[in-house]
Amino acid sequence: MAWEAYNLDQIAHDLVFEHCNKGAHNQAYKMRTAASYGLERFWGEQLRLYDKKKKVYYPTAASNYWADTWQRFCQLLAPSGIILPDDQVEPTNREAIKSITDKLWTFDQKQRKVALAVLIQLCDCMVWWSQRYKPAKSDNDMEGDEDE
Repeated sequence: MAWEAYNLDQIAHDLVFEHCNKGAHNQAYKMRTAASYGLERFWGEQLRLYDKKKKVYYPTAASNYWADTWQRFCQLLAPSGIILPDDQVEPTNREAIKSITDKLWTFDQKQRKVALAVLIQLCDCMVWWSQRYKPAKSDNDMEGDEDE
């Protein structure tokens, strides 16, 4: 078996960089927490974050960030033979939602463990990059750094 670099850190950087100025920079922390609860909950969070106005759902910066992360995650795993459902689903399409959650709940256990491990590591990388791009409180937050 040959070693394969999956570029998790680069993927995480690109996702964070793309979304950090769109008002969703704190979502990486929430993604890391959700990853611990399973693929189904992680996938479904993008639907929960839609904004509902007058019976019409609108994507938000946060829902787009979660959806983009899921899409990149699915693309990342595909070459290894782990194929996750990556269909774009509207929050009102209950049949499509049920279909995807059923696929995720019946997913092969060995592949599920690998996928979750990769997802958690991806989220850890995203948290790290989120901390780097988080706006500083001031230029001199720490005492004594004027000489550096």
